[in-house]
Amino acid sequence: MSQHYDLNQAIYQVGQNSMSLAQLLNYFVDPSYQRGNLSRISDMHVKTGRPVSFRIDDDLTPIPEGSGVSDEVIRYMLGVLLSEKHLSTALNEDQPEDVDTAFEWKEKGVNFRINVFRDRDGLAFVMRVLASNIPSIQEVGLPSEKIWQDITSLKRGLVLVTGVTGSGKSTTISALINHINLYRKTRIITLEDPVEFLFQSEASMVSQRQVGQDVPTFAGGLRSALRENPDVIFVGEIRDTETASLALSAAETGHLVFSTLHTRDAKGALSRIVDMFPSEQTKSLCLQLSFSLSFVLSQKLVPRADGNGRILAMEVLKNIPALGNLIRTGNWQQVYSTMETQSKEGMMTMEQHLLHLYEHQVITKESAITYTNEATLIERLG
Repeated sequence: MSQHYDLNQAIYQVGQNSMSLAQLLNYFVDPSYQRGNLSRISDMHVKTGRPVSFRIDDDLTPIPEGSGVSDEVIRYMLGVLLSEKHLSTALNEDQPEDVDTAFEWKEKGVNFRINVFRDRDGLAFVMRVLASNIPSIQEVGLPSEKIWQDITSLKRGLVLVTGVTGSGKSTTISALINHINLYRKTRIITLEDPVEFLFQSEASMVSQRQVGQDVPTFAGGLRSALRENPDVIFVGEIRDTETASLALSAAETGHLVFSTLHTRDAKGALSRIVDMFPSEQTKSLCLQLSFSLSFVLSQKLVPRADGNGRILAMEVLKNIPALGNLIRTGNWQQVYSTMETQSKEGMMTMEQHLLHLYEHQVITKESAITYTNEATLIERLG
């Protein structure tokens, strides 16, 4: 007979009391940790032998008086969160395998992304909260209206949003896509792993497909999507050569394609895509990228000076003719200086945006220096 798992069962020792998984998850929806309709808590980390910890405004903070989590408690938590199939995979010690899945907390209307893995101490998992409401573009805080207006009016092209894990890439893309959904009559297909923001078809018709559930891979889903007459395609992440090739081809043949990459800056996104392919294809890839690419948005979340959450800092690359020529020739060294001098086209470097935020007292000098990509910013700040 299988064990019964209860979200409200008190299982985790905190000081003199025991907390349930529901009480731990309630931190994500606690009003004191909210900024607008977004939680300041992004993740919950659970690891054998360590207190349950939350990432609050980018700092990992253990729960006060929390005890080290035992293997037994983690197994119980996973029993609550995972399907029988995923639980069996996560607990299989003979063939260790990571589990990526989602959890819907129906009582609160909140969804989470879960990754379960093992380290040298035993079981561990991370839960990331997924915003229940898609924020408007204004709430996301892009540097200027011109940027999002230009992007949401595109009929074709590739739009990349880059940054480290937890920098808000999915939030930015979802806000852009939902603006199209609200105001344009298009067919939108998303390929996600897992599905994060839930779209409701408005002026557009939206189909969301989950990798591993509705389609086997990003590449397989993208190949299928191209036969489904879409106007807009969202590929959750470009992970391999096949997905990159299909995304470029789709953008070149009249589709608007959104995707993400894990790179620290916009320039790095260009070289990352080209470097995915064999060196003998570099010339043809640079040519194709120069025609397919429309925008690269590279972003970071920077602590506010008032200590109340984080604000978006963004680098914007727009594929104007001068930049297209640099891409065709693979001249990555001049990309930064071109971005720096083309503010009239809506472009800006991370350093320019950080300086703007610092000059308007939104962030501190220390944060501006910490989050810069180029050491020259330190010289400008003095």
